[in-house]
Amino acid sequence: MTDLILTNAAVLTMDPARPEAEAVAVLDGRIRAVGARSEIEPLAHAGTEIVDAGGGTVLPGFVESHLHLVLGGTELSHLQLGGVHGAAALARAALDFAGRHPERPLVMAQGGDYALLGRPMTRHDLDEILPDRPFAITSHDHHTVWANTAALRAAGILNGAETPRGHEVVIGPDGLATGELREFEAFAPVIALGGEARVNLGIATGGEPSPWPSDAERAIDRERIARGLAHCASHGITSMVNMDGNRYTLELLREMQRAGDLTARVRVPFHFKPHMDLSELARAEAMSRDFDDDWLSCNFVKMFMDGVLDSGTAYRLDDYPGQPGWRSEPLFEPARFAEIAIAVDRLGMQIAVHAIGDGAVRCVLDGYEAAQRANGPRDSRHRIEHIELIARSDIPRLAALGVVASLQPPHPPGAMDFPLQPTLDRIGRARWPDAYLWRTLREAGAVLAFASDWPVADVSVLRGLQAALTRRPYDGCADERIGLWPSLHAYTAGGAWAAHREGLFGTLRCGMAADFAILNGRVTDAAPESLGAMAVARTICGGRTTHTAA
Repeated sequence: MTDLILTNAAVLTMDPARPEAEAVAVLDGRIRAVGARSEIEPLAHAGTEIVDAGGGTVLPGFVESHLHLVLGGTELSHLQLGGVHGAAALARAALDFAGRHPERPLVMAQGGDYALLGRPMTRHDLDEILPDRPFAITSHDHHTVWANTAALRAAGILNGAETPRGHEVVIGPDGLATGELREFEAFAPVIALGGEARVNLGIATGGEPSPWPSDAERAIDRERIARGLAHCASHGITSMVNMDGNRYTLELLREMQRAGDLTARVRVPFHFKPHMDLSELARAEAMSRDFDDDWLSCNFVKMFMDGVLDSGTAYRLDDYPGQPGWRSEPLFEPARFAEIAIAVDRLGMQIAVHAIGDGAVRCVLDGYEAAQRANGPRDSRHRIEHIELIARSDIPRLAALGVVASLQPPHPPGAMDFPLQPTLDRIGRARWPDAYLWRTLREAGAVLAFASDWPVADVSVLRGLQAALTRRPYDGCADERIGLWPSLHAYTAGGAWAAHREGLFGTLRCGMAADFAILNGRVTDAAPESLGAMAVARTICGGRTTHTAA
């Protein structure tokens, strides 16, 4: 008996025992058989759904190893500034969007890069566009917001605000906020103007909404998640690691699961912030105990060790170019992070830490090493997210400690949508050879998991795959591309392994979940520069179609 057969396909299984096939049979949401058409098609009966892939590619459903689902779904309704540069273009886009949405208390734009105006942006620049209405722009990396005077005043931070270390309302010579807000707790009051504070708690504070949202409020937030899930499904994504979260996020997802509206497998962390005491890990234990099935899970703790290079908040081992003495600072003191890592590891949970600068990467590796010394080695698969700079001496430590390198093909400047500047200048030419070292990390034995960090970058896996295969080396640097098959592995089996889910998804073999991405062409035959133009014809998760191309 079979429920579903996929046939007439180039099936790339990611299973070393049988890398390629022609057809797949599904029963009760699981793969029943993988093989040649002559083996699989006779398994059909009168009630079997037959999907003819038209000679296209069938892959394991893509694993998005690092995204922000609720934020992404929410931001789909904001003004998108990708490709917008210059004051005139920004003004046209903002005024048009504001005119179409007169009811919004905050005109919110997404995806502004740090060179949008060719110089540092201030509230005065935004005042010239919308002087009497709150207006704000989130940077493409989501670590900076620029707000106009009306937004700053409405949020109560025009005269500054007390923020945790690493978060800053930048103050100008006049004693007032310049409009630049660095990191989440600095710009959270502005985001709240748009009525989206609840969905930002998971990344901003790690806390829960209080009072608990009403049925109507939860319905609004479930709709935001549904938009995000549909967007991801259209790109072949069937499993994701949602890198900001709290119990509220999991409760919303469970409500959707019970209603039959959950269209992907989602892992949600407990977000541990610097102000928290170790006793807060009891919340992580409760989340992990209460959410542990094939669709919703926790059992990991997310942390931020630093910020980003463009704003100068990534923690480095050397000075930023042109800023003698400035290296930023870690958000957790190294000894404090080691204490937390030991405690989380002792509880048997995985740890994932945002670390972009080489100083932050070293702090995280030192903490993971301390956990191994204290607790003994185990199959922890602790992760480092991003690794945009790394000291050469730290490269072999990832494999030695069993650390996952969670990397984002759209992120290197020039690879996809992010411009070369100002990032390359912020890195400094002397450090370019230490930036975005994917091949070097893989050759040193680290397991790679690929992702987009959506909505930081386009969630499209095919565009990300193109970026991975076509990025050019920076002047004087080695080629850090890893090739098609390793890149596909990092978007499928590698991501599943990184999430401790290699026994459920990530490969196509008998008994695995029936999660598929069906492409409209043969990915192995396509020129690398054309991969982004390919389309996902159908996405199937748990044997159920979650997307079909129009």
